[in-house]
Amino acid sequence: MDILKTLLVVDKTSTIPVYLQIANAFIQKIHEGRFRKGLKLPGSREMAGLLKVNRMTAVAAYQELDAQGWIELIPRKGTFVKVHPSVEKPAKLGDRLAPLRLPEKPGFHYDTKRVRPLYAMDFPPAGKIVLYDGGFPDVRLAPIEELARRIRSLARIAANKKYLMYGNAQGTLFLRETLADFLCDTRGLNVTADNILITKGAQMGIYIASSILLQHSDAVVVGTPGYVGANNTFRQLGARIHYVPVYEDGIDVDAVEKLCRKRKIRMVYVIPHHHHPTTATLSPDKRIALLRLAAKFRFAIIEDDYDYDFHYGGKPMMPMASVDRKGNVVYIGTLTKSLAPAIRLGFIVAPVEFIRVATHLRKSIDTQGDSLVENAVAELYKDNTITRHIKKSLKLYKDRRDHFCRLMEEELQAYVSFKVPDGGMSVWTRFTKHSLPILSRQAFDKGLIMRDGTDYDTPAVQYNSVGLGFASLNDREQERAIGILKNLLAG
Repeated sequence: MDILKTLLVVDKTSTIPVYLQIANAFIQKIHEGRFRKGLKLPGSREMAGLLKVNRMTAVAAYQELDAQGWIELIPRKGTFVKVHPSVEKPAKLGDRLAPLRLPEKPGFHYDTKRVRPLYAMDFPPAGKIVLYDGGFPDVRLAPIEELARRIRSLARIAANKKYLMYGNAQGTLFLRETLADFLCDTRGLNVTADNILITKGAQMGIYIASSILLQHSDAVVVGTPGYVGANNTFRQLGARIHYVPVYEDGIDVDAVEKLCRKRKIRMVYVIPHHHHPTTATLSPDKRIALLRLAAKFRFAIIEDDYDYDFHYGGKPMMPMASVDRKGNVVYIGTLTKSLAPAIRLGFIVAPVEFIRVATHLRKSIDTQGDSLVENAVAELYKDNTITRHIKKSLKLYKDRRDHFCRLMEEELQAYVSFKVPDGGMSVWTRFTKHSLPILSRQAFDKGLIMRDGTDYDTPAVQYNSVGLGFASLNDREQERAIGILKNLLAG
């Protein structure tokens, strides 16, 4: 069938895959009568030779024609143009060759307001400095090479091939046991592997826990200013949010009690250690008072301890979960702050019954975690790699905090007010003379990325404040960032 060489023309510069070009050309020739019904076609090897394409391309073209019902493959006889094609009047070739693009809007109805939008920063553009709201670790310090070596080493062991299969949605036993020992030694949590669920970061933990606890219109108490990601989750679940102030010694527990006496409170969300975004630490007496309220009014406490390890003024305070005797606390943490934001590992610690339910919900969201990565991280805990990394990072971040706050004091004193934080990775900063939303836009144009602070505002309060992250920036980068702010504020 040398005629194929003239009837079927392949354009290898086209964006349309070659096998589809061949299949579409066949369909056109069948409609034109060039290829009669019942015609025997050359084999894939011969076809490839005639058209000067790879044989697998010819095979793919025949498979496409067969799938569309234009040809039939008869064993021991060959490939034939189908006598009765499944489609009698297909679209014009021009339409078939046009690239398929999804429409902007779906062809079905759904509630566009059901999912609340939440700001998510993309990977930062090259050349820009990021004063990320709340701060994040310096990924240049992360022990990624050690983690990669552990993953490769574990993957070579035959017994570990099972971790490439489906497994336990609760997380690998090795990581949960290792984490239980670590939490006991460092945070006084007397727990076992059965009390732990591994998640993809703290945010997944907040979503899972609150999804179990909350029903539509349930009352949730949060501190203000507070963590936007958690508040958005609670609203997404249909909860009614009640705000109470956050002072230098943490959330206003007296205000929580007043709310409990007026209405049924289902849950209190609290960040007792370095509250986001102000970095305030909940005092010991307030912690005890909140636990007593939870026992009395039978509400759950979600204790978000997202950056426990990064405290610069002596040893950090033990979590409320370590002294909870009534089972009211659901403790949530993350390993992301110790490693890198892209290493999505977090955990929920709670009574076994709650963890069992949470595991079922986690499985419906994401069948399981990354088992090899989980075990590799457990290895890094076992050989103290992560402990050494935390100690090294803690010293460095303290130096960076001091340098950043000194720059703020020397260069921006006339324009901002702030308190040197005892922990965390950012400085809660109020701009006293300039509109933060306007400043944020101007800063971006000058190469500095910072949030505009409006996420923290409530109907009652506009803070004009934002957390300026210092941990991820070396001295030179900090100086450049503060220099940009100074020029804008003084201009």
